Amino acid sequence: MNSLRATNRRPRRVSRPRPVQPERINGDRDEEAPAAAAAEMAIEESGPGAQNSPYQLRRKTLLPKRTTAASATASACPSKGPMEGASTSSTDAFGHRAKRARVSAAPAEQYLQQKLPDEVVLKIFSYLLEQDLCQAACVCKRFSQLANDPILWKRLYMEVFEYTRPMMHPEPGRFYQISPEEHDHPNPWKESFQQLYKGAHVKPGFAEHFYSNPGRYKGRENMLYYDTIEDALGGVQEAHFDGLIFVHSGIYTDEWIYIESPITMIGAAPGKVADKVIIENTRDSTFVFMEGSEDAYVGYMTIKFNPDDKSAQHHNAHHCLEITVNCSPNIDHCIIRSTCTVGSAVCVSGQGACPTIKHCNISDCENVGLYITDHAQGIYEDNEISNNALAGIWVKNHGNPIIRRNHIHHGRDVGVFTFDHGMGYFENCNIHRNRIAGFEVKAYANPTVVRCEIHHGQTGGIYVHEKGRGQFIENKIYANNFAGVWITSNSDPTIR
Repeated sequence: MNSLRATNRRPRRVSRPRPVQPERINGDRDEEAPAAAAAEMAIEESGPGAQNSPYQLRRKTLLPKRTTAASATASACPSKGPMEGASTSSTDAFGHRAKRARVSAAPAEQYLQQKLPDEVVLKIFSYLLEQDLCQAACVCKRFSQLANDPILWKRLYMEVFEYTRPMMHPEPGRFYQISPEEHDHPNPWKESFQQLYKGAHVKPGFAEHFYSNPGRYKGRENMLYYDTIEDALGGVQEAHFDGLIFVHSGIYTDEWIYIESPITMIGAAPGKVADKVIIENTRDSTFVFMEGSEDAYVGYMTIKFNPDDKSAQHHNAHHCLEITVNCSPNIDHCIIRSTCTVGSAVCVSGQGACPTIKHCNISDCENVGLYITDHAQGIYEDNEISNNALAGIWVKNHGNPIIRRNHIHHGRDVGVFTFDHGMGYFENCNIHRNRIAGFEVKAYANPTVVRCEIHHGQTGGIYVHEKGRGQFIENKIYANNFAGVWITSNSDPTIR
């Protein structure tokens, strides 16, 4: 009986595991490979590079939790054998690693770069200054597109420069404003920011605000702030910056502005810039350009000479702009006014004085508008010269300017007066409605006047007298009250 029982039990022992054994063996083989891989990865994680991994903490916190959950499951189900429990824990340890969790749930970096809405990213970027914005643009293609948004750069641009339209500065001595909608560049605000970035800013109270709020201006070390124009010019002489000076909105009175280096000074204000940046003097010439100021630039501002004693004789030597020997500054888009009854608003005198004055308004002065004398030269283009008490332009003593496309009108005296060997080349000027002659030549003066319109003079068109000369070629002379051309006193002009 015992032998029979033994023989009966042996087949049952052999037959029970046979249908299950191959599955378990195969399952063990499938589980041993991930378990081995998990062990290798655990060795790698515990190696020298594990301390530098940004996700090491995340892995350490995830693994114990899942192992604990697996052991809890095993303890809750004691009916499972030891092989099944080991299989479950090793599978959890490998199959639910942090690496596989990162695939299912994107990390913060990936979310920020790819899934965060554009509006939220733009809002974050709106708190950055220009250098930080440029660094953010280097992160990825999406950030590059958003960081170049024109609205972001317009806000930064207006905060720094105040312009409501981009001021382009493509080359030295050239500035012009554009409409953003008509410009070819996709972001003209940023383009202009790059062109104007390194400069000094002048406004009363700027320096104190800058130095008392270092955190607000962090990242703007290339910008300097001054309270007065004199301080900024001193900074140029001490080589603190390259010489680009922005004069912001305000009235600057009785500063001694003597320019003897190739600085660039430009008004910075919203709207019509020149109307809001006013520099005036009541005692001396407002701007004096001296030898060494070759290629200096002054633009987009109002320049006034407004003395208390308007008829004092010593003010004969005082002007809004005084340009002396051997200097050739550029004066551009300025409004020039003088209330002094002697002298002139702009005086260019001396050998080598050769300025370029363009797009300026020299009007409503109580003396001569533009005075060129003593062998001075220069280029004067596209200016508005009107309603001056004396002549709009005086040319005297071998002065020889080039004057093109100027609008000279409604003068309370003669339009253009050349005398005492004065010369000059006048082309395409519109000269009209002056109280005396439109163009007067006297005392050996010898100008060349080409393709100008001289009309509606209250006295006459061209008046040549007292041995005056000149060449008048292809001009339109019409609708003057008296003679269109009047020649007297041994004068000898050429008229074609």
